[in-house]
Amino acid sequence: MLQINRKIISLTVLVILALVGCTTSTPTQTTANQGNQGNVIFIHPDGTSPSHWGAARMLHYGPDGRLNWDKMSNLGVYLGHLKNQLTGTSNAGAVVHATGVKVNADSFGLDENGQAIVAASGKPQTIMEEAVAVGKATAIINSGIIVEPGTGAFVAKTKSRRDFAEITKQIVESGVDVILGGGEVLYLPKGTAGRYASSEESLREDGINLIEVAKQKGYTVVYNRDELLNLPPDTKKVLGIFAATDIYNDESEEDLQEKNLPLYFAEAPTVSQMLQATLKIVSQDKDGFFIVLEEEGTDNFCNYNNAKGCIEAVKRADDAIGVAMEFIEQNPNTLLVTAADSDASGLEVIGVTTKDFPLDKPLPEKGENGAPWDGKEGTGTLPFVSAPDKQGNSYPFAIAWGGFNDFTGSIVAKAHGLNADKLANTVDNTDIYRLMYLTLFGKEIVDS
Repeated sequence: MLQINRKIISLTVLVILALVGCTTSTPTQTTANQGNQGNVIFIHPDGTSPSHWGAARMLHYGPDGRLNWDKMSNLGVYLGHLKNQLTGTSNAGAVVHATGVKVNADSFGLDENGQAIVAASGKPQTIMEEAVAVGKATAIINSGIIVEPGTGAFVAKTKSRRDFAEITKQIVESGVDVILGGGEVLYLPKGTAGRYASSEESLREDGINLIEVAKQKGYTVVYNRDELLNLPPDTKKVLGIFAATDIYNDESEEDLQEKNLPLYFAEAPTVSQMLQATLKIVSQDKDGFFIVLEEEGTDNFCNYNNAKGCIEAVKRADDAIGVAMEFIEQNPNTLLVTAADSDASGLEVIGVTTKDFPLDKPLPEKGENGAPWDGKEGTGTLPFVSAPDKQGNSYPFAIAWGGFNDFTGSIVAKAHGLNADKLANTVDNTDIYRLMYLTLFGKEIVDS
């Protein structure tokens, strides 16, 4: 569990907790510890397990190379179970990260009675809502539609994660300083054309043009990479809308080839570029900042069993981690923490010799147990080839899939920078909140 000092409780309770490996649902309180206070960057590479990271490492850096993720200083095995099931859901997992409280699998910020979740801090606010309330700079970044739970659940609460129009409205009204992602169709009323959305695609039925609302609230609106990266240095509030829906095309390799569609849209910024631009804005705030960034392609491509897109998405998430780590080198009062809430489709790497996987011969479509295999262009194509190892040798490999689902899998959370040493061993999903809360507000949340 997260290594945060707690009030002394009985030896019997400690032994029981150690044996069952669970978290308590007892009331909590906060204690001041201002020396630990600073900025937080939470990066959520959705759906990633060590196998996903391993595939990206092999392809881009070789078996002896290292990802930025590898270089983070501290890690712990992540437990993502929910209040009523073992495997996390994207929405409930995000709510747990945002509140520090176990919730049901269908929660998007509300409990079973439709009431706002009371966070571990004792307030009916998410950690980002608390940050906004005390004047810290805040940002949400997503490579998918902005309502994706990994960002949306930090500032919005609805009965259903599918209530996209209401979630988008709450995001624009949240007071968050930087909002970057896709989903233009959710900002515009039906019949209104936008930069990417046609008049037939726009979805809002309430007649509200949220882009105009955002402008009235002082947001500068940008639509592509160049506009984002060339913002004036004194910019304070930004709304970035980079696609009609997602910034990527989450379909199988075969479907993308048939439709001649790219993995990601070329004119849209990557999440690492979004983070670079965001840091320039929020780091100006003397009260500190809180950034939540989600690379959603790591989950969506994998859940379509698109190995090429999945590995590309993992690389993009890793590039964003590199940007955060570079910032921490100059600003050590900043915490970077990463965690996924599930293992997308059970990716596994099959690495053998060229005798088994000739470089000029398509892979078998399935393994002996019937699991589908992907090569670098999809099922039944040539194998992936790793970057060279220390001896200069490259190796063929395939990707095998366990299904099309989010699995419990083997998730690892990592931390780097301020308070990173407090993440170790086994980490409950509720502990991600506690670590971020300690760092943002200088207060430990302890059991009463």
